[in-house]
Amino acid sequence: MSQTHPALTDKDFGRVGDAIVEAGRIALSFFTEGARTRAAVTLKNDRSPVTEADIAVDRFLHEALLRIRPDAGWLSEESADDSARLDRPTVWIVDPIDGTRAFAEGARDWAVSVALVHAGQPLAGILWAPALSLRYEARAGAGALRNGLPIGVSRQAEIAGARVAGPRGMLDMLCERGHAVVAMPREPSLALRIARVADAALDAGLASSNAHDWDIAAADIILREAGGQLGTLDGARLRYNTRAPVHGRLIGANSTLAPLLAAALAREKGSP
Repeated sequence: MSQTHPALTDKDFGRVGDAIVEAGRIALSFFTEGARTRAAVTLKNDRSPVTEADIAVDRFLHEALLRIRPDAGWLSEESADDSARLDRPTVWIVDPIDGTRAFAEGARDWAVSVALVHAGQPLAGILWAPALSLRYEARAGAGALRNGLPIGVSRQAEIAGARVAGPRGMLDMLCERGHAVVAMPREPSLALRIARVADAALDAGLASSNAHDWDIAAADIILREAGGQLGTLDGARLRYNTRAPVHGRLIGANSTLAPLLAAALAREKGSP
């Protein structure tokens, strides 16, 4: 039996876009700007929240995306992990609502995140932030778009003056080591934080340890296609759909700034 080509056709990428818009509509039906969500909220074992909306979006996308690519495996924050995905070269990686805390509290900075990954690397990704009317998308080799228009990373070539968003501890570390970055507000959705590097709203986005595949896979290809990179402090490119789909500290930036930030964060305090 012949195997499906890993890349999405134009038609199927359009179908993914339609599915993510409908997923956003489902999420918005539970969302109240400036107020607590109408959805029921529970806590997972790690004390992070999950809402009725997360589950509804997850179920919808599971059905819709596997209808588009039934050969693909499935990895989602809100689905029980099935090790069968490890035997699939192509996998859907989904975060039904990235930024659930923001969503639950009525803040607009949350997004539906969908990526198609093949052989450990994203082939396509879409982020849809319906409360912001903001959509990022990319396919391998085709560039990145925001609301249908091409985007690219900033040309910031030094740490001094760089607009950086991320965990307070990492920003404080840079300042303690003499780097005068411009600390930007911390984006509650990690996916949107990285995407805002792709459109040059930020020069760099940082993530502490414990980012999962579903947080970053779509944003990774969006940033890459915009001319940037997302990687670890040692500069390694990320690999997705591994047995433990979790990552250490990450830097998203252009190819000049990323290694400078990595070196600044990786060195021992007090060393030259």
